Amino acid sequence: MTADQTNPVVRTPYGAVRGRYEHGVATFRGIPYAAPPFGPRRFRPPAPPEPWDGVRDADCFGPTAPKPPYSEAFAQYLSDPDLPGDDCLNLNVWTPHPGPDARLPVMVWLHGGALTRGSSAVPVYDGHTFARDGVVLVSVNYRLGVEGYGLFPDAPANPGLRDQLAALRWVHESIGAFGGDPDRITLCGQSAGAISIGALIAAPQAQGLFRRAVLQSGPPEASDRDKVRRMVRRMATRLKVPATAEAFAAVDRELLLRTQAEVGRLSSPVLGGPAFGIVVDGDLVPRDPLEALVDGEAARGADLLMGWTRDEYRLWLVPGGLMERVDRLGAVALAGAMARCHCGHEVVRGYRARRPEAGTAEIVGQLVTDHLLRLPLHRLADARPGSSYVYEFAWPSRLPGLGACHALELGFVFDSGDVPESRKLAGEGAPQELADAMHGAWVRFATDGDPGWEAWDATHPVRIFGDGQPYTAYGPRDAELLLWAADTTDPQATAVPTAGPADTSRARAAELRSVIRRLRRSGGVRGG
Repeated sequence: MTADQTNPVVRTPYGAVRGRYEHGVATFRGIPYAAPPFGPRRFRPPAPPEPWDGVRDADCFGPTAPKPPYSEAFAQYLSDPDLPGDDCLNLNVWTPHPGPDARLPVMVWLHGGALTRGSSAVPVYDGHTFARDGVVLVSVNYRLGVEGYGLFPDAPANPGLRDQLAALRWVHESIGAFGGDPDRITLCGQSAGAISIGALIAAPQAQGLFRRAVLQSGPPEASDRDKVRRMVRRMATRLKVPATAEAFAAVDRELLLRTQAEVGRLSSPVLGGPAFGIVVDGDLVPRDPLEALVDGEAARGADLLMGWTRDEYRLWLVPGGLMERVDRLGAVALAGAMARCHCGHEVVRGYRARRPEAGTAEIVGQLVTDHLLRLPLHRLADARPGSSYVYEFAWPSRLPGLGACHALELGFVFDSGDVPESRKLAGEGAPQELADAMHGAWVRFATDGDPGWEAWDATHPVRIFGDGQPYTAYGPRDAELLLWAADTTDPQATAVPTAGPADTSRARAAELRSVIRRLRRSGGVRGG
């Protein structure tokens, strides 16, 4: 590292970059880790960036990947800057001590957003607080939506995941010059970012590039290839072009984004529907990541920190007033959740018994949350006792109806509750002591692999971050999750229960269709 008029300068494998000091730490933004993925590189695996001469300014965020905006219903809670430009495969580094001798722990952050939205420029993800506390923080942009996860017969699958792997290789090779230790890299992500990390820690090509991983509200999973193909085919039908990468590459970028947004409006954790996702490709993802990790054949030595928020589903249902609509649907909504989660009536009755005051929306939301998140994360922790740590975020937002919803923990993990974008989801008056506790746990985990509570064992310790001091509960979700283990229902035989006469059932079915249309308009999403 050198200094140019008090600004830090670091040499990367492709050229020198000049950052600047902010909040007492050296900050570098918009560093390219791969070439722009457009022109002949569109829908292809990432290529190395072109080297440059002289010193490149790295004082502002680089372009974000092409993406549609959040709907109005979600934009009131979630921020998503859109920065134009082709050079969107870039990353940012915050470090307290640029230079090869510091050997500090490193965190590599992958943002959420259902693999269709989000970026490293979201203000909540500012990395200066981690650098302040002795951790080098790297945040990454990667291709999204059809550009990153479209499935075509004439292009490799998972280019967005391949971008993330390229960024991880860049970090492993380059981070020493920024003061980081390439042997102490922790992968961290939330929602779609956590799902991505699940695939990376199971990927043979990523082995040796990281030491630990944090999965926030996202399990290792692979999407059904036909589900992803349906997204591409529906887009192709609207665009009146073949469902090939060559044909899509010739479509105007803005038209492609508008079409993607229209086709993807049904995609939601509650309703399912076609969606983009990581698929088994026989190469980077040779098999289902969860199965590979549970079998123990992948990332055997990696320490894992993983968890969820108490009320994940409220971010999926509160925007647009869908909680109330689902409550009115009653048995029809429950039948849809049973089909979505492949569970039977005994599971639903068990949830009802444990939550006698809960409305239908809460039961549906918890069923979907457990099916998508808690069951697979429990399974992963059970397969890796002694090296897994589990948490639950339980502090409720100050905003009406949100509770401890999906993505709410981010402002506490990053200790960024003072930025307006955090208050959009948390409201005013978020407790600083909770941010101190949660952020501190993540720092400790990245530093030495111990966040400050017991590793997972037969007692199922879960660290609860809520009102008051964090505490450890033992098996707090076991009673409900055990209902699934006892369920032997054939998903194909699950009948839709009626709630009365045939005309009443038809009326509720019509209302269900209305809810689906409402979700389409509001753009239901999984990622935060």
